[in-house]
Amino acid sequence: MPWMESSTMSLKMEFVMLAQSEEANVRQLCRRFGISAKTGYKWLERFSAGGAAAMMERSRRPHHSPFATKPQLQERVCQMRSQHPAWGGRKIHARLSALGSSEVPAASTISDILRRNGMLKEESRKHTAFRRFEHQHPNDLWQMDFMGHFPLDLGRCHTLTVLDDHSRFCVGARACGDEKNSTVQAHLMTMFRRFGLPRRILSDNGPPWGCPSGGRYTVLSAWLIRLGIGIAHGRPCHPQTQGKDERFHRTLRAELVNGRRFADLLEVQRCFDPWREMYNLERPHEALELKPPMSRYSASPRCYPEVLPPIEYAAEDVVRSVNKDGYFSYRGTRYKTSQAFTGQRVALRPTSEDGIMKVFFCHQNVASIDLRQQVRI
Repeated sequence: MPWMESSTMSLKMEFVMLAQSEEANVRQLCRRFGISAKTGYKWLERFSAGGAAAMMERSRRPHHSPFATKPQLQERVCQMRSQHPAWGGRKIHARLSALGSSEVPAASTISDILRRNGMLKEESRKHTAFRRFEHQHPNDLWQMDFMGHFPLDLGRCHTLTVLDDHSRFCVGARACGDEKNSTVQAHLMTMFRRFGLPRRILSDNGPPWGCPSGGRYTVLSAWLIRLGIGIAHGRPCHPQTQGKDERFHRTLRAELVNGRRFADLLEVQRCFDPWREMYNLERPHEALELKPPMSRYSASPRCYPEVLPPIEYAAEDVVRSVNKDGYFSYRGTRYKTSQAFTGQRVALRPTSEDGIMKVFFCHQNVASIDLRQQVRI
Protein backbone atom coordinates (compact mmCIF):
# COMPACT_ATOMS: atom_id res chain seq x y z
CA MET A 1 0.00 0.00 0.00
CA PRO A 2 1.43 3.44 -0.90
CA TRP A 3 2.31 5.68 1.99
CA MET A 4 -0.26 8.29 3.00
CA GLU A 5 1.08 11.82 2.76
CA SER A 6 -0.03 12.70 6.31
CA SER A 7 2.01 9.86 7.85
CA THR A 8 4.98 9.68 5.48
CA MET A 9 7.58 10.56 8.10
CA SER A 10 6.42 8.02 10.68
CA LEU A 11 6.25 5.26 8.04
CA LYS A 12 9.77 6.07 6.90
CA MET A 13 11.06 5.79 10.45
CA GLU A 14 9.17 2.56 10.95
CA PHE A 15 10.68 1.15 7.77
CA VAL A 16 14.19 2.20 8.81
CA MET A 17 13.84 0.68 12.27
CA LEU A 18 12.60 -2.62 10.87
CA ALA A 19 15.22 -2.69 8.14
CA GLN A 20 18.06 -2.26 10.67
CA SER A 21 17.31 -5.45 12.54
CA GLU A 22 19.70 -8.39 11.91
CA GLU A 23 16.98 -10.66 10.54
CA ALA A 24 15.51 -8.00 8.26
CA ASN A 25 14.94 -8.77 4.61
CA VAL A 26 15.15 -5.26 3.16
CA ARG A 27 13.71 -6.11 -0.26
CA GLN A 28 10.77 -7.88 1.32
CA LEU A 29 10.13 -4.89 3.58
CA CYS A 30 10.22 -2.63 0.56
CA ARG A 31 7.50 -4.72 -1.08
CA ARG A 32 5.40 -4.63 2.08
CA PHE A 33 5.75 -0.87 2.42
CA GLY A 34 4.96 -0.35 -1.27
CA ILE A 35 8.25 1.27 -2.21
CA SER A 36 11.08 0.34 -4.55
CA ALA A 37 14.30 -1.23 -3.29
CA LYS A 38 16.17 1.82 -4.56
CA THR A 39 14.05 4.10 -2.35
CA GLY A 40 14.43 1.81 0.65
CA TYR A 41 18.21 1.71 0.47
CA LYS A 42 18.30 5.48 -0.14
CA TRP A 43 16.49 6.14 3.13
CA LEU A 44 18.65 3.72 5.01
CA GLU A 45 21.72 5.53 3.71
CA ARG A 46 20.27 8.92 4.70
CA PHE A 47 19.41 7.75 8.20
CA SER A 48 22.88 6.32 8.66
CA ALA A 49 24.44 9.63 7.60
CA GLY A 50 22.21 12.10 9.39
CA GLY A 51 19.68 10.42 11.64
CA ALA A 52 15.95 11.29 11.65
CA ALA A 53 16.51 14.83 10.37
CA ALA A 54 17.90 13.46 7.14
CA MET A 55 14.62 11.66 6.50
CA MET A 56 12.73 14.91 5.82
CA GLU A 57 11.57 15.60 2.26
CA ARG A 58 14.11 17.57 0.25
CA SER A 59 13.27 20.18 -2.33
CA ARG A 60 13.62 18.98 -5.91
CA ARG A 61 14.25 22.50 -7.11
CA PRO A 62 17.61 22.68 -8.88
CA HIS A 63 20.31 24.84 -7.33
CA HIS A 64 20.86 26.49 -10.69
CA SER A 65 18.39 27.05 -13.53
CA PRO A 66 20.09 28.13 -16.75
CA PHE A 67 16.70 28.79 -18.40
CA ALA A 68 15.28 31.03 -15.67
CA THR A 69 14.01 34.43 -16.76
CA LYS A 70 16.68 37.07 -16.27
CA PRO A 71 16.11 39.44 -13.32
CA GLN A 72 16.15 42.48 -15.62
CA LEU A 73 13.39 41.00 -17.76
CA GLN A 74 11.35 40.03 -14.70
CA GLU A 75 11.68 43.60 -13.48
CA ARG A 76 10.47 44.91 -16.84
CA VAL A 77 7.43 42.61 -16.67
CA CYS A 78 6.57 43.89 -13.20
CA GLN A 79 7.04 47.50 -14.31
CA MET A 80 4.63 47.03 -17.21
CA ARG A 81 2.12 45.42 -14.88
CA SER A 82 2.46 48.39 -12.51
CA GLN A 83 1.79 50.78 -15.39
CA HIS A 84 -1.19 48.68 -16.55
CA PRO A 85 -2.64 46.92 -13.48
CA ALA A 86 -5.40 45.22 -15.50
CA TRP A 87 -3.04 43.56 -18.01
CA GLY A 88 -2.33 39.84 -17.69
CA GLY A 89 0.34 37.59 -19.11
CA ARG A 90 -1.01 37.50 -22.67
CA LYS A 91 -1.30 41.26 -23.04
CA ILE A 92 2.15 41.92 -21.56
CA HIS A 93 3.65 39.23 -23.80
CA ALA A 94 2.03 40.80 -26.88
CA ARG A 95 3.16 44.31 -25.91
CA LEU A 96 6.77 43.26 -25.24
CA SER A 97 6.82 41.48 -28.60
CA ALA A 98 5.44 44.56 -30.34
CA LEU A 99 8.18 46.66 -28.76
CA GLY A 100 10.78 44.38 -30.35
CA SER A 101 12.25 42.90 -27.17
CA SER A 102 14.92 40.34 -28.03
CA GLU A 103 13.87 37.98 -25.26
CA VAL A 104 10.17 37.73 -24.48
CA PRO A 105 9.02 35.07 -21.98
CA ALA A 106 5.99 32.99 -22.82
CA ALA A 107 2.66 34.38 -21.63
CA SER A 108 2.42 31.60 -19.04
CA THR A 109 5.91 32.48 -17.73
CA ILE A 110 4.91 36.13 -17.43
CA SER A 111 1.82 35.08 -15.47
CA ASP A 112 4.06 33.04 -13.15
CA ILE A 113 6.34 36.05 -12.64
CA LEU A 114 3.35 38.24 -11.75
CA ARG A 115 1.97 35.54 -9.46
CA ARG A 116 5.29 35.16 -7.60
CA ASN A 117 5.40 38.91 -7.06
CA GLY A 118 1.82 39.05 -5.77
CA MET A 119 0.68 41.09 -8.77
CA LEU A 120 -1.80 38.65 -10.30
CA LYS A 121 -5.23 38.18 -8.84
CA GLU A 122 -6.61 34.75 -9.67
CA GLU A 123 -10.10 34.94 -11.14
CA SER A 124 -12.61 32.33 -12.14
CA ARG A 125 -12.33 31.31 -15.79
CA LYS A 126 -15.83 29.85 -15.98
CA HIS A 127 -17.23 31.94 -18.79
CA THR A 128 -20.24 31.15 -20.91
CA ALA A 129 -19.29 30.57 -24.52
CA PHE A 130 -20.64 33.18 -26.87
CA ARG A 131 -20.51 34.10 -30.50
CA ARG A 132 -18.73 37.36 -31.16
CA PHE A 133 -20.24 39.54 -33.88
CA GLU A 134 -18.66 42.58 -35.43
CA HIS A 135 -19.33 44.76 -38.47
CA GLN A 136 -17.14 44.11 -41.46
CA HIS A 137 -15.54 47.53 -41.92
CA PRO A 138 -14.45 50.48 -39.76
CA ASN A 139 -17.14 53.14 -39.32
CA ASP A 140 -19.95 50.79 -40.36
CA LEU A 141 -21.24 51.23 -36.81
CA TRP A 142 -20.22 53.30 -33.81
CA GLN A 143 -21.50 52.43 -30.36
CA MET A 144 -22.24 55.42 -28.11
CA ASP A 145 -23.15 55.59 -24.44
CA PHE A 146 -22.47 57.25 -21.09
CA MET A 147 -20.35 55.11 -18.75
CA GLY A 148 -22.14 56.37 -15.67
CA HIS A 149 -21.21 59.29 -13.48
CA PHE A 150 -18.77 59.31 -10.59
CA PRO A 151 -17.99 61.98 -7.96
CA LEU A 152 -15.30 64.63 -8.23
CA ASP A 153 -14.06 67.10 -5.68
CA LEU A 154 -16.04 69.62 -7.73
CA GLY A 155 -19.22 68.09 -9.15
CA ARG A 156 -19.61 64.79 -11.00
CA CYS A 157 -18.18 63.36 -14.19
CA HIS A 158 -20.46 61.89 -16.88
CA THR A 159 -18.19 59.95 -19.25
CA LEU A 160 -19.27 59.93 -22.89
CA THR A 161 -17.70 57.10 -24.89
CA VAL A 162 -17.86 56.33 -28.61
CA LEU A 163 -16.42 53.05 -29.90
CA ASP A 164 -16.01 51.72 -33.43
CA ASP A 165 -17.68 48.31 -33.63
CA HIS A 166 -15.27 46.70 -36.13
CA SER A 167 -11.94 47.73 -34.61
CA ARG A 168 -12.84 48.62 -30.98
CA PHE A 169 -11.08 51.91 -31.69
CA CYS A 170 -12.09 54.51 -29.09
CA VAL A 171 -13.29 57.44 -31.18
CA GLY A 172 -13.83 59.51 -28.06
CA ALA A 173 -13.78 59.41 -24.27
CA ARG A 174 -14.97 62.75 -22.94
CA ALA A 175 -15.43 63.98 -19.38
CA CYS A 176 -18.78 65.80 -19.35
CA GLY A 177 -20.53 67.77 -16.65
CA ASP A 178 -23.98 66.62 -17.78
CA GLU A 179 -25.75 64.44 -20.33
CA LYS A 180 -27.56 67.15 -22.24
CA ASN A 181 -28.13 67.20 -25.98
CA SER A 182 -25.98 70.29 -26.49
CA THR A 183 -23.05 68.73 -24.59
CA VAL A 184 -23.10 65.50 -26.60
CA GLN A 185 -23.57 67.31 -29.90
CA ALA A 186 -20.55 69.54 -29.28
CA HIS A 187 -18.32 66.53 -28.56
CA LEU A 188 -19.65 64.58 -31.54
CA MET A 189 -18.89 67.50 -33.84
CA THR A 190 -15.25 67.35 -32.70
CA MET A 191 -15.12 63.60 -33.35
CA PHE A 192 -16.79 63.93 -36.75
CA ARG A 193 -14.34 66.61 -37.84
CA ARG A 194 -11.40 64.36 -36.96
CA PHE A 195 -12.63 60.90 -37.95
CA GLY A 196 -15.45 61.59 -40.42
CA LEU A 197 -19.03 60.31 -40.30
CA PRO A 198 -20.01 56.72 -39.53
CA ARG A 199 -22.73 54.95 -41.47
CA ARG A 200 -24.73 54.21 -38.31
CA ILE A 201 -24.65 54.93 -34.58
CA LEU A 202 -26.04 52.55 -31.98
CA SER A 203 -27.22 53.91 -28.62
CA ASP A 204 -29.63 52.94 -25.87
CA ASN A 205 -33.14 54.29 -25.42
CA GLY A 206 -32.37 56.93 -22.79
CA PRO A 207 -31.79 60.66 -23.25
CA PRO A 208 -30.29 62.50 -25.00
CA TRP A 209 -30.38 60.05 -27.95
CA GLY A 210 -33.57 58.21 -27.08
CA CYS A 211 -36.88 58.90 -25.37
CA PRO A 212 -38.85 55.71 -24.63
CA SER A 213 -41.89 57.58 -23.28
CA GLY A 214 -42.39 59.82 -26.30
CA GLY A 215 -40.90 58.03 -29.28
CA ARG A 216 -37.30 57.03 -29.86
CA TYR A 217 -36.16 60.15 -31.65
CA THR A 218 -34.78 63.27 -29.99
CA VAL A 219 -33.34 66.55 -31.23
CA LEU A 220 -29.90 64.95 -31.14
CA SER A 221 -30.93 61.93 -33.20
CA ALA A 222 -32.75 64.20 -35.67
CA TRP A 223 -29.50 66.15 -36.14
CA LEU A 224 -27.58 62.88 -36.74
CA ILE A 225 -30.14 61.79 -39.32
CA ARG A 226 -29.76 65.14 -41.11
CA LEU A 227 -26.04 64.32 -41.36
CA GLY A 228 -26.87 61.09 -43.21
CA ILE A 229 -26.13 58.83 -40.23
CA GLY A 230 -28.41 55.87 -39.58
CA ILE A 231 -29.79 55.66 -36.03
CA ALA A 232 -30.20 52.37 -34.18
CA HIS A 233 -31.40 51.78 -30.61
CA GLY A 234 -30.73 48.76 -28.46
CA ARG A 235 -33.51 46.65 -27.01
CA PRO A 236 -34.88 48.15 -23.79
CA CYS A 237 -33.27 46.64 -20.65
CA HIS A 238 -30.71 44.76 -22.79
CA PRO A 239 -27.33 46.51 -22.33
CA GLN A 240 -25.62 43.55 -24.04
CA THR A 241 -26.82 45.03 -27.35
CA GLN A 242 -23.97 47.51 -26.86
CA GLY A 243 -21.70 44.84 -25.46
CA LYS A 244 -18.47 46.21 -26.90
CA ASP A 245 -19.01 49.65 -25.37
CA GLU A 246 -20.09 48.08 -22.07
CA ARG A 247 -16.91 45.99 -22.07
CA PHE A 248 -14.89 49.11 -22.88
CA HIS A 249 -16.42 50.80 -19.83
CA ARG A 250 -15.21 47.94 -17.63
CA THR A 251 -11.69 48.37 -19.00
CA LEU A 252 -11.75 52.14 -18.54
CA ARG A 253 -12.92 51.81 -14.94
CA ALA A 254 -10.40 49.10 -14.07
CA GLU A 255 -7.38 50.77 -15.65
CA LEU A 256 -8.04 54.42 -14.90
CA VAL A 257 -11.06 55.33 -12.75
CA ASN A 258 -11.47 52.82 -9.92
CA GLY A 259 -9.76 53.78 -6.68
CA ARG A 260 -8.82 57.27 -7.88
CA ARG A 261 -10.06 60.68 -6.86
CA PHE A 262 -10.19 63.55 -9.35
CA ALA A 263 -10.43 67.25 -8.60
CA ASP A 264 -12.52 68.33 -11.58
CA LEU A 265 -13.47 67.56 -15.17
CA LEU A 266 -10.25 69.09 -16.49
CA GLU A 267 -8.12 66.67 -14.47
CA VAL A 268 -10.25 63.72 -15.62
CA GLN A 269 -9.83 64.70 -19.27
CA ARG A 270 -6.09 65.13 -18.80
CA CYS A 271 -6.02 61.49 -17.68
CA PHE A 272 -8.47 60.28 -20.35
CA ASP A 273 -6.46 61.63 -23.28
CA PRO A 274 -3.15 59.72 -22.80
CA TRP A 275 -5.03 56.61 -21.67
CA ARG A 276 -7.17 56.66 -24.82
CA GLU A 277 -4.01 56.99 -26.92
CA MET A 278 -2.44 54.02 -25.14
CA TYR A 279 -5.66 51.99 -25.54
CA ASN A 280 -5.88 52.67 -29.28
CA LEU A 281 -2.20 52.46 -30.23
CA GLU A 282 -0.54 50.09 -27.74
CA ARG A 283 -2.89 47.98 -25.65
CA PRO A 284 -3.25 44.42 -27.03
CA HIS A 285 -6.91 43.50 -27.44
CA GLU A 286 -8.06 39.92 -26.84
CA ALA A 287 -10.75 40.14 -29.55
CA LEU A 288 -8.22 41.42 -32.11
CA GLU A 289 -5.69 38.60 -31.80
CA LEU A 290 -3.78 40.69 -29.25
CA LYS A 291 -3.30 43.60 -31.62
CA PRO A 292 -4.24 47.20 -30.72
CA PRO A 293 -7.43 48.74 -32.17
CA MET A 294 -5.48 51.10 -34.43
CA SER A 295 -4.29 48.07 -36.42
CA ARG A 296 -7.84 47.68 -37.75
CA TYR A 297 -9.13 51.24 -37.85
CA SER A 298 -9.12 53.90 -40.56
CA ALA A 299 -10.91 57.24 -40.68
CA SER A 300 -14.20 57.53 -42.54
CA PRO A 301 -14.07 59.04 -46.06
CA ARG A 302 -17.37 60.81 -45.33
CA CYS A 303 -16.46 64.32 -44.20
CA TYR A 304 -18.45 66.31 -41.67
CA PRO A 305 -20.46 69.10 -43.39
CA GLU A 306 -20.29 72.38 -41.51
CA VAL A 307 -23.70 73.28 -42.98
CA LEU A 308 -26.53 70.74 -42.76
CA PRO A 309 -27.52 69.41 -46.18
CA PRO A 310 -31.05 70.21 -47.38
CA ILE A 311 -33.78 67.61 -46.94
CA GLU A 312 -34.71 66.15 -50.29
CA TYR A 313 -37.40 63.59 -51.11
CA ALA A 314 -38.38 61.77 -54.28
CA ALA A 315 -41.06 63.23 -56.54
CA GLU A 316 -43.41 60.31 -55.81
CA ASP A 317 -43.16 60.75 -52.01
CA VAL A 318 -46.08 62.25 -50.09
CA VAL A 319 -44.48 65.08 -48.08
CA ARG A 320 -45.98 66.50 -44.89
CA SER A 321 -44.82 69.03 -42.26
CA VAL A 322 -44.61 68.16 -38.57
CA ASN A 323 -46.20 70.61 -36.10
CA LYS A 324 -44.91 71.62 -32.68
CA ASP A 325 -46.64 68.67 -31.00
CA GLY A 326 -45.05 66.11 -33.32
CA TYR A 327 -48.13 65.50 -35.49
CA PHE A 328 -48.71 65.67 -39.22
CA SER A 329 -51.96 65.41 -41.19
CA TYR A 330 -52.82 63.12 -44.07
CA ARG A 331 -56.24 62.59 -45.66
CA GLY A 332 -57.98 64.41 -42.88
CA THR A 333 -56.33 62.41 -40.07
CA ARG A 334 -53.60 63.42 -37.61
CA TYR A 335 -50.71 61.03 -37.08
CA LYS A 336 -48.12 61.13 -34.32
CA THR A 337 -44.40 61.00 -35.06
CA SER A 338 -41.93 62.86 -32.76
CA GLN A 339 -41.48 66.41 -31.53
CA ALA A 340 -37.84 66.03 -32.56
CA PHE A 341 -39.02 66.68 -36.12
CA THR A 342 -40.98 69.85 -35.29
CA GLY A 343 -40.94 72.24 -38.23
CA GLN A 344 -39.39 69.60 -40.50
CA ARG A 345 -40.86 67.69 -43.42
CA VAL A 346 -41.41 63.93 -43.48
CA ALA A 347 -42.16 61.65 -46.43
CA LEU A 348 -44.89 58.99 -46.60
CA ARG A 349 -44.26 55.92 -48.75
CA PRO A 350 -46.59 52.97 -49.40
CA THR A 351 -45.57 49.42 -48.44
CA SER A 352 -46.43 46.00 -49.84
CA GLU A 353 -49.09 45.69 -47.13
CA ASP A 354 -52.36 47.32 -48.11
CA GLY A 355 -53.16 50.44 -46.07
CA ILE A 356 -49.75 50.63 -44.34
CA MET A 357 -47.41 53.52 -45.11
CA LYS A 358 -43.92 54.16 -43.78
CA VAL A 359 -42.87 57.59 -42.55
CA PHE A 360 -39.34 58.75 -43.37
CA PHE A 361 -37.29 61.64 -42.05
CA CYS A 362 -34.52 62.04 -44.61
CA HIS A 363 -33.23 58.46 -45.11
CA GLN A 364 -34.51 57.11 -41.76
CA ASN A 365 -37.75 55.17 -41.38
CA VAL A 366 -39.13 56.79 -38.22
CA ALA A 367 -42.71 55.47 -38.05
CA SER A 368 -45.50 53.59 -39.79
CA ILE A 369 -49.17 54.57 -40.13
CA ASP A 370 -52.27 52.45 -40.74
CA LEU A 371 -54.75 54.16 -43.06
CA ARG A 372 -57.37 51.57 -42.14
CA GLN A 373 -57.61 53.04 -38.63
CA GLN A 374 -58.22 56.63 -39.60
CA VAL A 375 -59.74 58.98 -37.06
CA ARG A 376 -61.12 62.09 -38.74
CA ILE A 377 -60.11 65.46 -37.30
